[in-house]
Amino acid sequence: MFYGNELLRTEALARKSKCQQIAYSFLMRCILGFDGGGTKTECVLMDFTDHVLARTYAGPSNAFRIGVEPAIRALEEAANLALLETSLKRSDIAAVGAGLAGTGDPAIKERMRTSLKNLFPESQVVVLTDLEAALAAAGEGPAIVVVAGTGSGAIGRDVQNQTYRAGGYGPLSSDEGSAFDIGRRAIAAAMRQREQNGVDSVLGTQILELFQADSWATLQQHAQTAPDEVFPRIFPTIAAVADAGDAVACEILMQAASNLSSLVAEVANRLELREQQFSLAKTGGLIGRSAFFDTQLDSALRQAAPQAQIGGLRISPAEAAALAAKP
Repeated sequence: MFYGNELLRTEALARKSKCQQIAYSFLMRCILGFDGGGTKTECVLMDFTDHVLARTYAGPSNAFRIGVEPAIRALEEAANLALLETSLKRSDIAAVGAGLAGTGDPAIKERMRTSLKNLFPESQVVVLTDLEAALAAAGEGPAIVVVAGTGSGAIGRDVQNQTYRAGGYGPLSSDEGSAFDIGRRAIAAAMRQREQNGVDSVLGTQILELFQADSWATLQQHAQTAPDEVFPRIFPTIAAVADAGDAVACEILMQAASNLSSLVAEVANRLELREQQFSLAKTGGLIGRSAFFDTQLDSALRQAAPQAQIGGLRISPAEAAALAAKP
């Protein structure tokens, strides 16, 4: 009997030791989180205490705009930089979370998930849309997030955790108020000014100089063949011209602010949040780049959601994507 008890105790200790080793090994592994859009990709590498060990960047990874293979290459580049910075290997990654623009299409979403799984075969892989990752980054409770970057969109969550999105379906059917939309409007306005006055305006001159184009015909041809290389790049130029007081640039940015607030209003109305207090977060590459635009956007958002507390995200969408994938 004594021998049997000792044997059972020995086996129990062995099992406990093995479980501790597995748990320790698991905790020593890390998580990758991505926030991929039409202009850039952000990657964070986090440990299991949610501490960010590395934050890296690469080019665009919106598969809807640039294709799955180029998008995956950008994600791989950002991940490799994070692994190099921390001296870790792919086998050290326990999970991968990716909040990616363009994955509202289920087929593209599955292709991106499969491709990431091929890159990280030992990891759990979770793919979210960029809007879903942004909403997760807003924290708990009722919230709406408006995304203003290369594309645009809004997503919200009510007190029952029901969600609704508006926009975010690409330049052919949405993206109102985005950098793409603003750039397209800026070129059209600058060309009209040229036709009316016989000379280029300050805005038109700076746009042509930005692309080193000798004529509007040349720039138009470039825009037709590679629109994502032209329209979104114009935003910093129009932002600077608007901040200097240019009336046409200001009008374009006022329209963009109105369009973005309309997306928020649609979400707030659908979720019955308009007269309630909730967090309204702004995110994307357009935010914080122009004092005039930021002022106009805040004003338009207050009209769309009078009771909302306007601010930023609590964490980055890349971090939120990593936490969403955490086992």
